[in-house]
Amino acid sequence: METTKQEYLQNVLETHRMSHVQDLLDKYKSKRDEVKEAVKEKYNSDIYNPINSGSFAKYTAINSKFDLDIAIPFKRNSFNTLEDMLNGIFDFLTEKYEDEATIRKQKVSIGIEFYPDDDDDIISLDIVPGRELNQDQYSDDKNINLFVNSKYGIFEEKTYIQTNIQAQIDHIKAKENERMIIRLLKIWKTSNNEKYKSFLLELLTIKAFDKEDVSGDLWEKLKSVMQYIQDNVTKDGFTLKDPGNSNNNVIETLETWERKNLSNQMERIINNIENADDNIKIYFPTNKDFEKDEESQNGYGIKGESNKYSIPPNNQRFG
Repeated sequence: METTKQEYLQNVLETHRMSHVQDLLDKYKSKRDEVKEAVKEKYNSDIYNPINSGSFAKYTAINSKFDLDIAIPFKRNSFNTLEDMLNGIFDFLTEKYEDEATIRKQKVSIGIEFYPDDDDDIISLDIVPGRELNQDQYSDDKNINLFVNSKYGIFEEKTYIQTNIQAQIDHIKAKENERMIIRLLKIWKTSNNEKYKSFLLELLTIKAFDKEDVSGDLWEKLKSVMQYIQDNVTKDGFTLKDPGNSNNNVIETLETWERKNLSNQMERIINNIENADDNIKIYFPTNKDFEKDEESQNGYGIKGESNKYSIPPNNQRFG
């Protein structure tokens, strides 16, 4: 009996569930909590409580490539400048963990990658420091400014971004259909080594659901979202507003040629899968490590073929 695209994509999502790597995830959580406590002890009354953020907090994480994020909201008078804030916490984390991990500055965050443990597991965390917009207002409005490392090419004309990480989390948490499509697009991004940011794919998916009739089975929903991306990302005047700050147009993080390339890729995926169902395995592979034995023997692929396509190992981190 042939497997439908709907059934295949359901299996893809099942094999990428975070519950399959619970032991590894527990290690991540333990390190995350350790770093949070260290930051709270260091900065004490200069910060509000750090919050868990990123894809895990949004329920869009996949087990083939993940890290955990911590947002640290500093009080307005904690540092003279946002750059001082980023440099200060970078220096603190470097001093504390330099013998245990690689610490590096990123676009708006600090990445910590701990050296392999006895099980050869590598734990990766992203630390996102922000400073409240107005003195003593964070508890009420959750608005913060992030320092931008302009050399990384995001909003190059700016040295800061105003955002609201809690609003970004709340924007997606109740949207189960959207989360399934986001996870599938992240599986495509990861398995095909695409450089598009997960936040961009997330916002594009949510906007597609808002603007179009995204309905039907899982494949039909995914196809509708990809069609929306194909048709709209290259349009003049197309906006993709950050739910944390409507003045941030996230589509502007892509150059014109990158937007055209994304549109072309969506068109190519749709056409190739519509021409031959089995091509779905190329773009949305299962995580073969977590296929059920009896199903692995027959394959999750369309028309009963084995899935010969592989994905990166679990110890990779988000791009």
